[in-house]
Amino acid sequence: MVSTSQVERRVGRTLLVLSGAPFLAGLDLFVVNVAFTAIGRDFTGHTLADLSWILNGYPIIYAALLVPCGRWADRVGHKRVFLLGLALFTLASAAAAASPSLAALIGCRLVQAAGAAALTPTSLGLLIHAVPAEQRARSVRIWASIGALASALGPVVGGFLVELSWRWVFLINVPIGIALLVLGIRVIRDYRAEDTEPEVDVVGAVLLTVGIGALALALVEGSAWGWTSAGIITSLAVAVAALIAFAANNWRHRSPIIPPSLLKVRTFAWSTIAVTFFSATFGAGLLSRVFWLQDVWGYSAIQTGLAIAPGPLMVPVFAMAGQAMTRRVSTGVIAATGCLLWAAGTVYMLLAVGPEPHYFTEMLPAWLITGMGVGLAMPTMLSSATAELPPARSGTGSAVVNMARQVGTVFGIALLVAILGSPTGYAEQHRAFTNVFWMVTVIGVVAAVASLGLTQRRKARLAA
Repeated sequence: MVSTSQVERRVGRTLLVLSGAPFLAGLDLFVVNVAFTAIGRDFTGHTLADLSWILNGYPIIYAALLVPCGRWADRVGHKRVFLLGLALFTLASAAAAASPSLAALIGCRLVQAAGAAALTPTSLGLLIHAVPAEQRARSVRIWASIGALASALGPVVGGFLVELSWRWVFLINVPIGIALLVLGIRVIRDYRAEDTEPEVDVVGAVLLTVGIGALALALVEGSAWGWTSAGIITSLAVAVAALIAFAANNWRHRSPIIPPSLLKVRTFAWSTIAVTFFSATFGAGLLSRVFWLQDVWGYSAIQTGLAIAPGPLMVPVFAMAGQAMTRRVSTGVIAATGCLLWAAGTVYMLLAVGPEPHYFTEMLPAWLITGMGVGLAMPTMLSSATAELPPARSGTGSAVVNMARQVGTVFGIALLVAILGSPTGYAEQHRAFTNVFWMVTVIGVVAAVASLGLTQRRKARLAA
């Protein structure tokens, strides 16, 4: 007979692995931003456009492969796909750290992204089935808050590692990845959906991958190539054509990549919409603050990391506060409150910051308020997304929401780059950043409105 303490230890170790692996994957989306300049110094003779693929290739492949990997996991087993993704991500990180050329580094980043796309949706699917029902909502919130924390901590971690060498940005993943892999083999219990559909929708998987990849490419490169350039117009045309063809194929196929029944689940549909908007405002808001600290106030990488650190510390605290509130307040109201706190913190900074650094009165209060907002909003959205899904669709559902998260982030950053431009002098910088901060605020309010649709049925809320 298994004791309660043994069950709790196993759940704790399982949560550690299934939260730790996506944390590494999410961290790599942002940590390389700080290492970008150092990498460019080592690999001379390349244009900025060439170097940009170190950053841009990762989210394109990551977003494109999330749903096919989640659907595959529903069919062949989540543990197998999770461990394969973690192993691939770890090996690619080691190769990236040893890259002898820019082309090799970009190739390793693409393989990293493929591994991340495999481990992210499967980690949530495994977690849902690994913990007792009474601990499920709390565990999913921890998983979601750690994912949000990874995004916010990226510049912090990157700032410290770059002081050693940019190669440490990738090398640090290797021992952690190996430890998680060994522990995962021992403690994770496999889950495979009872999917009796004999066919695999290969055409749908290809169309979705091409469509999301082309859309992400257009958003990422729009400012660099020009929004009316042949490359961007072609990418958008391919994205539209592929996604329309995917929708038609998905509707008719016996075993579709995204079952249409998923979109009929109210909390899933609204969570996906809310996550898209909040990820856009979060991605643009985080990066705009990094730019302000470094370009306007002249902070170094380490100073920037330390300045950002207090915000992420609010995320797990308010994620747990959000969980405690669910018995009295609807999930939609909790998530909407988080979005509004994010918008309010952005407005505070918009009105407070000036040309000279006054961090404790101008930046820190805004950063703490927005950190509270992330802690309430993001975990609530992600946990609500899968709360009412059938177990056989947990991997696919998680993949769809995470795909929306990545596309939203890419879209927000694309808007940031397009609005910010290349201002010179404080007057131009202030005007450009003012426009960016208002954009971040408006999208935050839109995310709050969308969040009101997250409210689960009363029965589901009480079960949480």
